Amino acid sequence: YNRTLAKIMVRYASAVYLDDSASLLKWNCSRCNGVIKDFHVTALVIFLFFFLQAFVGVSESLHAIVIAFRGTQENSMANWMEDLYFKELDLNYPGTKDAKVHHGFYSAYHNTSMRASIMAAISYIEQTRHGLKYMVTGHSMGGALASFCALDLIVNYKVSTDDVEIVTFGQPRLGNTVFAKFFSKHLPRAIRMTHGHDMVPHLPPYLSFLGARSYHHFAREVWITTLSIGILTFEYERVCDSSGEDPTCSR
Repeated sequence: YNRTLAKIMVRYASAVYLDDSASLLKWNCSRCNGVIKDFHVTALVIFLFFFLQAFVGVSESLHAIVIAFRGTQENSMANWMEDLYFKELDLNYPGTKDAKVHHGFYSAYHNTSMRASIMAAISYIEQTRHGLKYMVTGHSMGGALASFCALDLIVNYKVSTDDVEIVTFGQPRLGNTVFAKFFSKHLPRAIRMTHGHDMVPHLPPYLSFLGARSYHHFAREVWITTLSIGILTFEYERVCDSSGEDPTCSR
């Protein structure tokens, strides 16, 4: 776990929430170049029907293509969270026996124009830039889309496992145990940042008595929480175990 990298990626995950397309494309918004000054946006991808947004660009300091996905907007958060409480695992992940995922998350990336537009932007960059790695990020539902994108790069576009890294913030569960293991096998450099008071990482619920039919997080979680000693309060990070569902962390 690279804390410095996580602090950089959260800037991208925050910036992609902005509705000001012009400042995002120029990378001169308040959340943009204040800390990250060597990033150039190649494409801003918007799918209005589901309020989805992402950007693709190049970070010179990371020597990487950065792909950032926006999370759920406040005006649709209530319905989305209600759906997460009751949504069953309802889609087999293609090409992987017994791996099941949340149809809504999968479809938001794979079955909209988001995927084609993002891959077109990557292809455009790689016409003139070679040897770049891939850094993928997102917050909340954006973390779910980022996860499917990172896996897509490796499984379907045959990018090396060593060249893709993902850092998400407060993302929900995506699929069952089989899918979580499949994900971790292909993306060993995956970090899920969670916060002690965030509800979204607990959705859809993990129900151990359901076995393989329950949702299950992929590893590795880094849990940010607070510790109080007398009148003093400290915030600290805990790197959780490789199970994806460490009972001593946010679960």
